[in-house]
Order: sequence, then C-alpha cells, then structure tokens
Amino acid sequence: MFLTPKPDKEEFREIILREKVSYPVHLIELHIDTEVIKYFTEKWGRKWVEPSLAKDRESQEEVLKNYIECWYRLGYDYVRLTSDFRFSAGLSFASSKREGEDTALLSRGKRHWVEEGKGVISSWEDFDNYHWPSPEEMGLWPLEFVSQNLPEGMGMLVVFSPGVFEVLSNELFGLETLSYLLYDDPNLVEAVANKVGELIYRAYERVVGLDNLLGFFQGDDMGFKRGTLVSPEALRKYILPWHKKFAQLAHDHGLLYLLHNCGYCEPIMEDLIEEVKIDGKHSFEDEIMPVTEFKEKYGDRIAVLGGVDVDKLCRLNEEQLRSYVRDILEKCMPGGRYLLGSGNSITNYMPPENYLIMLDEGAKYGKG
Repeated sequence: MFLTPKPDKEEFREIILREKVSYPVHLIELHIDTEVIKYFTEKWGRKWVEPSLAKDRESQEEVLKNYIECWYRLGYDYVRLTSDFRFSAGLSFASSKREGEDTALLSRGKRHWVEEGKGVISSWEDFDNYHWPSPEEMGLWPLEFVSQNLPEGMGMLVVFSPGVFEVLSNELFGLETLSYLLYDDPNLVEAVANKVGELIYRAYERVVGLDNLLGFFQGDDMGFKRGTLVSPEALRKYILPWHKKFAQLAHDHGLLYLLHNCGYCEPIMEDLIEEVKIDGKHSFEDEIMPVTEFKEKYGDRIAVLGGVDVDKLCRLNEEQLRSYVRDILEKCMPGGRYLLGSGNSITNYMPPENYLIMLDEGAKYGKG
C-alpha cells in the first residue's frame, strides 16, 4: 500500500476546517491496534520491537520509528500516539480491571475490560487517598522524538488519557457507582470530574508549542446504542465544560480539537457543536446512525471523520465491502469536510485485507 505516500498535514487541516472543499480522499483513524502495527511492520520486512519490552531509550526509539513508518506507509497525514507507544508521555489513572482471553485474529493473549460496578473511588476518603497522576512529571521525549522524525508533510495529533467521562465511569467510579453518586453525592462527582479535567488540561498545556502538532484528538465515550450513558444534563454540568476548555486551548494556539465519542449522543450534539466547538466528530455505528446520515445532518457545520462500520469491516466479503465503502464516499465527499476511516478503530480482530480494501477504495475514489 502507498509505496509513495504523499502526506499533507496542511490540506488535512484545511479539509477539517472546510477551507478546502474539493480534494482527494484523506484518511482518519483514532487507533490502530498494536498487533496490526506488528503485522504490517513484519510484512514490510522491518524488525519488530515489542513496546512492552522496550525498556531502554534505543529500543523505545525503534518502537516509535515502526509506529511512524506504519502510519506513513498506510497513507495517513499524521500519527496519533497511544498508550502503547508513548511510554511516559501520558496520564495513567490507577483502576481495577477485569481480564479475559483474547480470541482475536491477531491475539494479544489477554484482553482487559473496565470494572462497571464499584471502582477505586466511591467516597470522599477514597478521593483524598487516591494517588493522582502528575502532568508535570510526564516525560515528553517520545512526543518530541516523533515530532522530529516525521516524514515531510506529516503532522501529529495527541491525547494523554481517556476523556473525563471515561475516566470517571471506567477508571475511577465504575458506571454503576457513578450513576448512584450522581444522586447520592453529586459534589463528589463534581470534585472528581474537575480534578480529572484539570489534569488533562495541564497535560495539553505542556505540548501546545510542539513542532508539527496539528491538535488534540480526544476520546470520550458518552453514549450507548439508544442514548447517553448518564443524563444529558449531567454531561452538560460535569463533562462538557472541560471539553470546551480543551477545545478553547487548542483553538487559542491554532490547533484542531477532534472528538471521538461512541454511542447515540444526539441529545448533546448541539452542545458539542455550538458550546464545545469541536472541529470534527468521530465514531459511528450503522445501527445507531450511519455516517452518511450524520454527514447530511451536520456536515456543513463540523468535519465528519471515518464511519466505515467496524462490524462490516470485519464481516463483509470483498465485493460487498468495496460497494459499501464506495457508497459512503459518494455520499460523504461532496461538500467537503469528510475523511475516510473506520467507525471506531483498526482492531486486532479485523482481517487486515479488509482494512486494506477500505484504504484502496479511498485511493481509487474520483480517479475513474
């Protein structure tokens, strides 16, 4: 794929901001699983270095080089660093997890699931005793290394932790405990939300002057198939004000603020567009709202990112998948502000050849 890639971070930015309406297909992705990075790295004949085993600076730099090379050769205009590849450049919130067997095509052995019941904080005593991460103690050399070693034309999107709601519902409270506390002790919910939001904000503050930085690509899953996980009012009170601050910080420095938000979130879409002022929305599932429908409804106001349903990427045969991707492109490309990618992320249970089919259809679009 893309033996002669031509990344163009400036055009990528112009598309999202609708400064350019007619353009070849550009790509967007929130995350590519480590196992998929490994698959392509070895396929191209490069030496693979397991990120979890890279303990010295030299081996960690090799990990980052493989990561850059993969995103570059697959045709992206940017790299987005994740916890697998950023080493110390991130916020880690200590939490409890559930563990199960990973049965994916490119298995990692074990897969971890969030604790939905009772997390590590359920009282003010837990809050006071919790060991909070420090943005000032983050080592930024991985981000600086990537910035300095990007191929010409490439940029970088950063994120330092899950979003404020995800940290509350997945890492600290557990969704069940959070739901009770919203009624039993809303002041505790507010205190934790503000603490988490402040830490993420301070982390972003540390990188706003980094070379080749395009912006922040923050994930924060606030919905499920039929609605928001907690009431829209609770999201407006505790969560969205922090996204507004992250977006304002980005915009004050000429950067993008992109939001990955899973689930049905129609009740807060106007808030995200008009109050938070996100530049682009990511994460789509056909069963909730197909990306083509979202593009028709909101595509003149924000960028529409990805949307090729992950279930279809995993299950359709080649003919069906090509037809499906072409239909998305034909409906979403007109009028601009659309970038091609999965509805969520490139997973280790997705056939790599199906991923390449999606990219190939993007490369062919508009070329007759």
